[in-house]
Amino acid sequence: MSLIATPERTLLGEGSLDTTDDLARVPEMLRGVRDAGWHREPVAIGAVPFAPDAPAHLTVPAAVHTAPPLASARDAAAERRALPGPWKAEALPEPEEHREAVHRAVRELGPDLEKVVLARSLRLIGPGPVDAAQVLRNLAWRDPAGFTFAMNLPPRAELPGPRTFIGASPELLVAKRGGRAASNPLAGSRPRSADPTKDQHNAVELLGSAKDRREHALVVDAVAEGLRPFCGRLDVPDEPELIRTATMWHLSTRVAGELADPDTPSVELARALHPTPAVCGTPTDAARGAISRLEPFDRGFYTGAVGYTDASGDGEWAVAIRCADISGDGLDLYAGGGIVEGSDPAEELDETSAKLRTLLLALGINRAL
Repeated sequence: MSLIATPERTLLGEGSLDTTDDLARVPEMLRGVRDAGWHREPVAIGAVPFAPDAPAHLTVPAAVHTAPPLASARDAAAERRALPGPWKAEALPEPEEHREAVHRAVRELGPDLEKVVLARSLRLIGPGPVDAAQVLRNLAWRDPAGFTFAMNLPPRAELPGPRTFIGASPELLVAKRGGRAASNPLAGSRPRSADPTKDQHNAVELLGSAKDRREHALVVDAVAEGLRPFCGRLDVPDEPELIRTATMWHLSTRVAGELADPDTPSVELARALHPTPAVCGTPTDAARGAISRLEPFDRGFYTGAVGYTDASGDGEWAVAIRCADISGDGLDLYAGGGIVEGSDPAEELDETSAKLRTLLLALGINRAL
């Protein structure tokens, strides 16, 4: 099963006609399925990992069901319920170790490393198999306007059995429809608050933050440079906007352009943009090196990409954030933040805690872990 719900529509794939672990092979795979007569309008749905040398997982489903976007069906509140606990939690790294990693990253910043994104992971073990379908329903109820996804993946060697990669991302990596392409990078964040006055204060503070605007500009510039070779015209707004999810405020800029070649497939655009500085840093190679030194875990599909493409090349790909990797009675949650000059280790830890709330709330856990 593969599900991707975008602001445009919802796709549910069942069965499998073909699979690949290479994003670059997807257009060829779709043509093969169509030419063989297996499916007149094949679609590939799947996930791409953060590491460039790690295998992706993309499937051409035997059957694809389409539906309107989830935001048009938010009356499914009756399906929302907490998952049974108790939950045993293990942080990797521990909070104090994450603060120290941020401190080390700030010391490494300079002309050769302008930004690095550092993440932490939270391993949760429940009393029985995790109900991935209920987690998905809870995510969709709380954040129906973003990119909600659930992908069955090959099992991990150390955790045999069914595995599901699930999440609700607010960030569009790239969308391609006909001759147009768009990306919506997010960078710069503040937590939401139940107090309306505090919530508005956080939003205004974020919009006026010089540090967050610098961080955001690095991402927008990189996305524009990634799309520019493919576009005859590219529109890049001068100022970011504020967007909100159930748990976070973000600085947002929508970059859009006219493709010089309308037949450019969305997977080629996704490969050109992934990973953006929003989830890796800049320059990319230097940031990857810092991540490998400072993060004590393998990101897997976290900060990769999830999405779909059809045989014409049209498709939508979201950045794989606000997500969890579910296996058996446990799941791994992930959250990160961009480290730039002026980043404060305590504030960066708080930001990751706020971002983890998306999945914690979907489990029915309304407290920090």
